[in-house]
Amino acid sequence: MAGKQSLRVAIVHDWLVGGGAERVVFELHKMFPAAPIYTSYCSDEWRAKLDGKVVTGWLQHFGKLRKFLPVLRIWWFTHLKFDGYDLVISSSGAEAKGVKVPKGTIHVNYCHAPTHYYWSRYDEYLARPGFGVFDPLARLGLKLLVGSLRKWDYKAAQRPDYMIANSSHTQAEIKKYYGRDSVVIHPPVDMSRFRTPKSKHERFRAGFLAGGRLTPYKRNDLAVQACTKLHLPLTIYGDGPDRARLESMAGPNVTFTGFISDEAVADLFASSEAFIFPLVDDFGVVGIEALAGGTPVIAYKAGGALDYVVPGKTGEFFTSQTAAALEKALQTFDPKKYDAREIIKFANRFSVENFTGKMKGFLEKILSPYLHGHAGQT
Repeated sequence: MAGKQSLRVAIVHDWLVGGGAERVVFELHKMFPAAPIYTSYCSDEWRAKLDGKVVTGWLQHFGKLRKFLPVLRIWWFTHLKFDGYDLVISSSGAEAKGVKVPKGTIHVNYCHAPTHYYWSRYDEYLARPGFGVFDPLARLGLKLLVGSLRKWDYKAAQRPDYMIANSSHTQAEIKKYYGRDSVVIHPPVDMSRFRTPKSKHERFRAGFLAGGRLTPYKRNDLAVQACTKLHLPLTIYGDGPDRARLESMAGPNVTFTGFISDEAVADLFASSEAFIFPLVDDFGVVGIEALAGGTPVIAYKAGGALDYVVPGKTGEFFTSQTAAALEKALQTFDPKKYDAREIIKFANRFSVENFTGKMKGFLEKILSPYLHGHAGQT
């Protein structure tokens, strides 16, 4: 970005523990390597990945208890000081977007989703908070505080000067819950883990694949139920709190790998007939990773999948979030009509390079008066 060396930039993120949102921060860090990265909590792994540029505070010492503390996160983020910065980029699906910047500082928010536990997934979080023995306490706290927290969250979403959505689905959610317009820039997906096949069917493909972090909201139960009923081979990779329930409903045709390496996951993508994506996700990086392996995606027709599943080209949809609807899609699915090379070519639209190019273009456009005023300065 022309003139970026003269900019004073800060990056803000909710917490850094791993996932698709952290990959956005990683690429922003590469774009602005001198920028400090403010966050409520950071794992040692991510502190090293981000070259020691991470700035945390007293919330870091709360460890896992931080998950109970949205009010304290609000306090921490809203009391950060950004005097002297020209640009603040918040990467957020929770409280980080609520930072306050001084007059003359531009705040751009990359929104991964309007805060799930206040809005679109409130009922889901209320039913299954995900805190184990502390679920009753979390449920009570959410019930008591959700009204005031929604008011704060809406107000916080009005603070950024510009909002970027990670998908068309998130763009619609931002409009619905925050009443704001946004532009879509899809998050970066690392294509380097996958190699392009030399022919249409370079590798033998057999069976279906699903998985990731095994939590109830990801609806892997639909894949297990459908494939068990149809006696179709299914591999479920990954681990999580929903694994025991999934195993209890699975037939002998379903294999559970447990946690495996990224390289092993890439091999599974490259050897499966299709990846089953039965949840509503804001974007769904794993869907693009499947495409990057040349694997078509069979997805529930909602959420971020609408941006990358093209029927007959990159996969198929099922239109009801039920095992019966997925069964019908599996019965009519024909893997022979898909070209792995064409799927990979499509997936490259979501590459790191594309993300970086679009972010640079967007920032240059909104910062052009500043950049022109500092032309030639380094």
